[in-house]
Formats: sequence, structure tokens, C-alpha cells
Amino acid sequence: MANWEQLNFQNSYSPLMEQFVFLHDHIMSILILIMFLVIYVFFKFSMSKFTFTKQKENHNLEVLWTFLPGMVLILIAFPSLRLLYLSEETNSQPITLKTMGHQWYWSYEYSDFKNIEFDSFMESENYKFRLLDTDTHTVIPSKTPTQIFISSTDVLHAWTIPSLGVKADSTPGRLNIVNMFSLKPGKYYGQCSEICGTNHSFMPIVLDVRPFNFFKSWIKSQ
Repeated sequence: MANWEQLNFQNSYSPLMEQFVFLHDHIMSILILIMFLVIYVFFKFSMSKFTFTKQKENHNLEVLWTFLPGMVLILIAFPSLRLLYLSEETNSQPITLKTMGHQWYWSYEYSDFKNIEFDSFMESENYKFRLLDTDTHTVIPSKTPTQIFISSTDVLHAWTIPSLGVKADSTPGRLNIVNMFSLKPGKYYGQCSEICGTNHSFMPIVLDVRPFNFFKSWIKSQ
């Protein structure tokens, strides 16, 4: 049986993921209010004796139950459209990272630096997290906007880091761009979230977010 924590979002470590959580809570609050209203009306009518057999018109009530659902949709639409705009905003970022999906592993290339590219395979032995750890971790600096170019060499994949609110399709012949900003250092895990074949669940992602000074030292050592 799944624990209660497994039914929630992962802890958010980026401003975008925090906005996703706020939007989820906002929509769930509206849905809970609607659910209680429907339950109240249901029990109210179930206990009524329906003594009024003649149909009566009520224009005010008809206007109300047409107007209120529209207002509810507006309350949901505007925050979600704002978040959609923020997630798709593409400004110039100081660091870029190229990610390519393969069957069944990821390859990375630091486009701002020369000759820094590597493949990342799932760790088969001595791993700390089953099906999540990799032999080579992708290092990026914390509190630094990073732009990621995502594509594929064979079939559809999806590069996903849930705790950072990042999910983008890896499509052959097409370049998708996502922006990422991590609030604190740490290791963030993800997996391919597209059914890309028999080994779909064996191409994990490990993003090692470090302070900027450590990132500079890591780049020089490559």
C-alpha cells in the first residue's frame, strides 16, 4: 500500500515547481468547495417532499448557475495560463546544456565549453537508489539560470526532473528548450517518462546541483 507521502508532489526546489504546487492547491480548493456544495444540494433534495408539483420559472437562478461556473473557469484559467507562460519563457541563459536521448541512456554536452560531453548509464552495481542512480552525474550550478536543449537520436523520450518542475519531450529531429533554476544544491533524480521501449524504465537522470565555485572547478577538471 502506498504511503501518504507517495501521493503528494516531491519537495519543490525551484520557483517553477513551487508555482505548480500552488496551482494544484488552488484548483483542489475550488474542487473541494464544489464537491461539498453538490453533496449539500443532493441531501437537501433527497429530504424534500416535493410538494410543489407545478414547474416554476426563476430567471435569477438560471442566470446564477450559468454565471458561477464561468467564474470558476476564469479562476482556474488565469493562474494556469500565467504558469504556462512562465514555463515556456525562453530568455538568454548564462549556461546551456545539450541533452540527447538514446535507447536506453542519456548523453550530455556542455555547449559553452569545449570537449565536455559524456554518456550517462544506469548504475547496475553498488547503487544507492534502485533504477535511479547513474554512473555519471550531470553537474550544474545552483541559483544560476540554465537552459537545456533536448532532442533524441532514435525514438521518443522525455527528460523529467519532478522536484524541479522540468519535463520535456525528447523528439527525433526536433529541439525542445526548457529553462531550469535550482534554489539549493543537492542531487535530483528523474527518469524517462515516455514509453520508449523495453528498457524504458532503465534510463534514469541524476542532476548534481552544486555551488558555482564547485561547478567552475569541475569544468576545469574535465
